[in-house]
Amino acid sequence: MSKSFYITTPIYYPNAAPHVGTAYTTIICDVVARYKRLLGYDVTFLTGVDEHGQKIQQAAEKNGFTPQQWVDKMSLNFTTLWKKLNISNTDFMRTTQQRHINSVKKIIKIVNEKGDIYRGEYSGKYCVSEETFVPENQLVDGKYMGKEVIDVKETSYFFKLSKYEDKLLKYIEENPNFIKPESKKNEVIAFIKQGLQDLSISRTVFDWGIPLELEEGHVIYVWFDALTNYLTGAKYSEDKGRFEDIWINGEVNHVVGKDILRFHAIIWPAMLMSAGIPLPQTIAAHGWWTVEGEKMSKSLGNVVDPAKEVDKYGLDAFRYYLMREATFGHDADYSKRSMVQRINSDLANDLGNLLNRTIGMQKKYFNLEVVLNEANEEIDNELKDLWNKTLKELDRHMNEYQFSEALKDIWKFISRLNKYIDECEPWKLAKEEDKKDRLSTVMYNLVEGLYKIAIVISPFMPQTAQKMIDQLGLIEDVTKIKLKKFKEWGIYPIGNKLKDPEPIFPRIDLEEIEEEEKEEFNSNLKIENPITINDFSKVEMKVVQIEKVSRVENADKLLKFIVNTGTEKRQIVSGIAKWYKEEELVGKKVMAVLNLKPVKLKGEISQGMLLTTVEKKQTKLIFIDENVKLGASVK
Repeated sequence: MSKSFYITTPIYYPNAAPHVGTAYTTIICDVVARYKRLLGYDVTFLTGVDEHGQKIQQAAEKNGFTPQQWVDKMSLNFTTLWKKLNISNTDFMRTTQQRHINSVKKIIKIVNEKGDIYRGEYSGKYCVSEETFVPENQLVDGKYMGKEVIDVKETSYFFKLSKYEDKLLKYIEENPNFIKPESKKNEVIAFIKQGLQDLSISRTVFDWGIPLELEEGHVIYVWFDALTNYLTGAKYSEDKGRFEDIWINGEVNHVVGKDILRFHAIIWPAMLMSAGIPLPQTIAAHGWWTVEGEKMSKSLGNVVDPAKEVDKYGLDAFRYYLMREATFGHDADYSKRSMVQRINSDLANDLGNLLNRTIGMQKKYFNLEVVLNEANEEIDNELKDLWNKTLKELDRHMNEYQFSEALKDIWKFISRLNKYIDECEPWKLAKEEDKKDRLSTVMYNLVEGLYKIAIVISPFMPQTAQKMIDQLGLIEDVTKIKLKKFKEWGIYPIGNKLKDPEPIFPRIDLEEIEEEEKEEFNSNLKIENPITINDFSKVEMKVVQIEKVSRVENADKLLKFIVNTGTEKRQIVSGIAKWYKEEELVGKKVMAVLNLKPVKLKGEISQGMLLTTVEKKQTKLIFIDENVKLGASVK
């Protein structure tokens, strides 16, 4: 039986749609899972959503749903995107599933019997958006990670996290690969040495969660609930034998964003220690993405939608860019200019051109048939030696989550094959009859090299790898191939015929993309039948959706909005900055007057007016139910 490899993403909050950061985490896990399958591992790949907690219940109530209806609706955003991104997960966790509820109750029972749970009272700060109790020493300017906190005082059950402080430090120091990268490991160690506080694991102010059987009216706090999903995915409460294969005897890897590393590298290991369960081999934390040099946020309107990026650039180009552009553990910047440069240089020029040139020459010289009458030269050995080195470096980098470095090594081999063509000059060999054997050897090496490239890029770009296999005239499923077969040189079947070449990465014109994206709204919008505020009886009111909000420079009261009316985008300026934060308005449907004459306020054009109410000197927008159709007329 193959050795088991278990890799997990965090379980994502379904309140908001997945963005480029979410996609990055999941693609990392997909790349690792595909690479381990390539090595022959029995891979379990878990992703999913965290469906319990206070903010889920609040969002459901705000949108007119029951919590279960809300999570049923929102979870589809993730399963749909994972399919579009060609994610090869073997399981999708929803924490409302009975199998997970069983796992949580089981581990709570074991930890309680260990004497590590006690009843007490929590009094302090709580961050709803992060679902976490916040010690005073973690507050910065009264906020936690820039987010609001509230005062909470309630009876709670606590987990003796402080009991495991020394044991955690000892484990981390004795297992250098437990936390990756090294810089993040050092952060965790420093945090533990500040002293750990016991962890509240139950809540009483809401009921959307797994009931705590120790006392009626308590639901299990999100971390004991959410973190246990990794055990559920390993069949903890379902199949003892399978759990031993996956978790006890296999290799367990968690991939998380740096913002939730402490929960995974401190709370989670302590829970497992208390329950007598072996710890994961690796917890790997990646950095965040900025966009064109700015922090990604709804208020700036620069949140990257992975589905739209795939439609614009292609799936494998998107996957390649994320893996190549980011150094694991560090923040990275998402830029359309660098995306286009990667596609045109790395993919179209280097890889695509190598494939097209090779198949084109094979067609011209041998009618697409791959022949080999060996006439070797020293330069061929250099190529083979580089392949052996590439495999070793690839494995080292993949095990260290150094995906950008792994791709650099693959591209060194691609570049060497392109240089090999220029050095061997097949077009000259073809002109001399006594060089035909040498020509067949050179062309065979190029085809063999492409075959190998298709295999090693398959974890990163599975569709591209399959297209290459197909053009090489082979009937093979790239997801079923094992790398062991490709270590030796000379495995491409002699006598086989290639297919006609087809471009796999068309070049992209950056100017065309920038022209398409230049205008967020039509600055020359012509309003039919313009009216003034005095002609309000003739007003045209419709439902619009806010897509972007930002402040007007040198105007404390003004916000400018980009709104979608259902037929076009407009900019509207409104004096409500005092009453709202930009981020809480994005995505909301409101009423707007659309046939007001455009005016300029503080230098910004306003192409309409958002309708508001005034109550006790407070100005409030009129929000519209999300089920009302965009562009619907208000009568």
